[in-house]
Amino acid sequence: MSIIPSVAMTHAGKFHADDVFSAALLRILNPNIRFERVLSVPEDFDGIVFDIGWGKFDHHQSGAPVRENGVPYAAFGLLWKEFGSELLGEEADSFDEHFIQPLDLEDNTGCGHPLACAISAFNPCWDSDEDPNENFLKAVDVAFAILSRKIEEVNGIRRAGTLVNNAVKQMQDKIVILERFAPWKQFVIQSDAEFVVSPSHRGGFSAQGVPLTLQDNTLRLPFPKEWAGKPADELQKLTGIATLRFCHNNRFLISADTLQDAVDACKLTQKLSHI
Repeated sequence: MSIIPSVAMTHAGKFHADDVFSAALLRILNPNIRFERVLSVPEDFDGIVFDIGWGKFDHHQSGAPVRENGVPYAAFGLLWKEFGSELLGEEADSFDEHFIQPLDLEDNTGCGHPLACAISAFNPCWDSDEDPNENFLKAVDVAFAILSRKIEEVNGIRRAGTLVNNAVKQMQDKIVILERFAPWKQFVIQSDAEFVVSPSHRGGFSAQGVPLTLQDNTLRLPFPKEWAGKPADELQKLTGIATLRFCHNNRFLISADTLQDAVDACKLTQKLSHI
């Protein structure tokens, strides 16, 4: 892990998602880091500087770096490029694409990203006597919580890979059964599975249809349209499955009280699709 200095410096005045999330990232890397906000960087400053000063982690200078796909870097992206792999390994580039690039683009173009707008709302109102530096730290607290959870989410998906891949190997009748719920799409989608069954957070078991791709939510085999949105008693009469109690209107999800009934709902759907 890189050694992050104990003091970091960024620009004073109005803050944006770029400098706020940059600070949040540095706090993840060094929980004891302290931030100073200035109008110019002293020549003798001994620490890390971002979003000011035209250095390694600034992007306001002529010839500032741009990604190969044309998205310009902001400070957040430059810091992530340097340190992101320490937090997410080979997933760092994907995280940059999906989470960081939209914020970098917002900072460089003002395109109106909702998260950036929410962070900007922490700036004091024009007639407020609030301390901008205190509000900056409040915004960093929020960004830190979001960024930490997003990083943990990606690491959680990576940890799920072993469990899900083992379940895919044991799949029968194109139905994958998980012993506990885990993020599964990016692993199952590489197989020919049509359904994934797992314990439900709400009790009992659920079954979900597998989409065609990660980008296309069209299901390989949706549950029957006659089931969609029906109450439990109607579902049970229609199917003969004793504990089937829910089918989502969009036909991607069913729930039942027992594992066997959830599996039977998937098998019945397969059978009906061939009639």
